Amino acid sequence: MSRRYIVGLDNGGTANKFTVMDRSGGYLIDELIELPSRVTEGPAAALGALQEAFDAALSTAGIDRADVLAVGFDSPGPASADGVLSSKGATNFGHPDWSGFDYRAALERTLGLPVVYSNDTNAAALYAHHRHFGAVAAERSSAAAIVGTGLGGGIIHEGRMVRGAAGMAGELGHVQIPTAGLLADGQPTPRCNCGFTGDAESFASLTGIRNNLLPYWLAQYPDHELHDVDIADAATAVRSLGERGDEMALKIFEQQAAALGRLFTIVSNVVDPDVYFIGGGVLEAAPHFREWFLTRVRHHTDLRAEQADVAAILEVTDLDMAGCRGAAVAALSALGH
Repeated sequence: MSRRYIVGLDNGGTANKFTVMDRSGGYLIDELIELPSRVTEGPAAALGALQEAFDAALSTAGIDRADVLAVGFDSPGPASADGVLSSKGATNFGHPDWSGFDYRAALERTLGLPVVYSNDTNAAALYAHHRHFGAVAAERSSAAAIVGTGLGGGIIHEGRMVRGAAGMAGELGHVQIPTAGLLADGQPTPRCNCGFTGDAESFASLTGIRNNLLPYWLAQYPDHELHDVDIADAATAVRSLGERGDEMALKIFEQQAAALGRLFTIVSNVVDPDVYFIGGGVLEAAPHFREWFLTRVRHHTDLRAEQADVAAILEVTDLDMAGCRGAAVAALSALGH
């Protein structure tokens, strides 16, 4: 029997997720299942955990290993296009043995199968694209911004992920945006952990809230309840306050929406995509707040009339499974099937 399945593995800072996809793009696993990723323990433990996730995927889908064509694998960056982790380390890969580690090749040796690597947010962007466009995915383009601890992104052109020469294409979080009219009176220009000032991630991310937006806005609201909360916990609490209509929280999210709108305005003049996707924790909220935030991003995105007639700004759906599913799509595409 010919090999006809792709296993998708999404490797996160705390959990691994998995799926199985057939050559026609159908998924054999509907439910979200998470297993510990063990990345903080170093490469050996993490590779063992990925082996367990691979075995669990086969068991859950009810297929044999002999039927697997390849593995689509994604992880957080920074990493090269071929899955070699940065020598400078990363938030999720703090163990010293991760420095410069060839993650893709190591997993390929562990599993004994071809492994195709993708950045995690690139994979999520690819899944969002294919899920939305379906049969015409190869005729369309999209850009995605995934708002989480940082701001990841992805550019999809004619159904394929744009990787770039060094594998760093689609890093929308580190696009510097104009801040005139975006910052409040006396508000310092936000600084990103990457060293840039005024990039999209310095506004639109949990880290941006904690390091930049929340300290400024708390100073404007001296009696706010979050003054008595640890800054990391306070940053996490801002979303729930926004859902309840808290004035300060809404000012923070208005700035995030404006930053994303300015980012998409820049993208519109570089890529001119059919769809701009937004995903991440900022949209994992009550429906009324989610729709308010999307509406504000649309308001702040300055498209030309011709673009506005044909483009849309939409939410990434199924985000919990988007990484492993997108990694599978990338693998199938790379293998030419």
